[in-house]
Amino acid sequence: MWIGACTSSIGTWMQIVAQSWLVYRLSHSAFYLALDQFLGGIPIFLFSLIGGVVADRVERRKILLASQYLQMTTAAILTILVATGVVHVWHILCLSFVSGFAQAFGGPAYQALIPTLVDKEDMPNAIALNSIQFNVAVMVGPALAGQALAQLGEKWCFGLNAVSFLAPIISLSIIRTRFLPVKTAQSMFASLKQGIQFARQQNSMEALIVLAFFMTGLSMPLRTYLPVFVKDIFHRGPATYGNLLSLMGLGSIFGSLMIASAGNMKKKGRVALAALACLGAGISGFALSKSLPLSYAILVVVGASMMAVFATVNSLVQMITINEMRGRVMSVYNFAFRGGMPMGNLLSGWLVPMFTAPLVLTMNGFLLIALALYFFVVQRRLAEL
Repeated sequence: MWIGACTSSIGTWMQIVAQSWLVYRLSHSAFYLALDQFLGGIPIFLFSLIGGVVADRVERRKILLASQYLQMTTAAILTILVATGVVHVWHILCLSFVSGFAQAFGGPAYQALIPTLVDKEDMPNAIALNSIQFNVAVMVGPALAGQALAQLGEKWCFGLNAVSFLAPIISLSIIRTRFLPVKTAQSMFASLKQGIQFARQQNSMEALIVLAFFMTGLSMPLRTYLPVFVKDIFHRGPATYGNLLSLMGLGSIFGSLMIASAGNMKKKGRVALAALACLGAGISGFALSKSLPLSYAILVVVGASMMAVFATVNSLVQMITINEMRGRVMSVYNFAFRGGMPMGNLLSGWLVPMFTAPLVLTMNGFLLIALALYFFVVQRRLAEL
């Protein structure tokens, strides 16, 4: 399962790099960069709550297989469009929406499946190790994409991504663990309402969900606007773009290893908030930097901080949740975590043309620091977890 997920993630990140580069090459528009990210994320925002209900009612492995097949199909279609030279920006935007729709159902099922494979006391380590496979892909995928873009063109990145989905499909097909949902006469709306009520009743869950929304909404525009920095500030090409994402992925691996080595540590809330403040400082530092070597170093710190806060918050949510409600509760968390991405990108897409990308990202970094201080000083429930 780990190898299959890692292979698929590498292919996905190759496509993300190539797709952002292709959108900016075709349109030279920061707005279309943000719109592509928005359309890829908004289905998750709209449908992940329903996806969580489905994950608690249907065998989760089947949901994941359907999600993988659909994402593989969108990657194959984009490969054909680019290879034949008929691709337009609207094609990319539509396929991003379809892929996001698949992830809206696959995401809650995947997050709910992982804890069923390990004991509860090993859950923080499992989540951190799963983050490591994701970030190995973040490091390797962009580096491969940068070279493939420079030497072979975008179509190879999309084609390799389509092929990469075979690995998780094979892995899911041979997994013996099954989630057998309890049969219920409840309507989907009643089940969804029950999941939301459970989340609200748990200690500090609301604070974790609010934090998830704002930490992704304010941090993810950095990744979205990297092509702008590469082309307009550093005056480089796709290889530099791949290097920036790879170093960010390398930092994320460091952050994941730190969380995994700490195991079931105490004061997870304080660790998450400290990492959040460090993330904000790193984003502002990158936005203000005019030196490429300094930006490389800052992105390692950004990646480590980002993964430390993401993995710690995810671990806290998983520890609070019971297995019968896991799909629905994780869909509420996913709704906030993934929903912050399109909303942050949409807002930044509106602000960047008026104020420039460096200024907007600098403000995002300051807001992340302010958010961490707020939960440290004012709403201390999260800091006490």
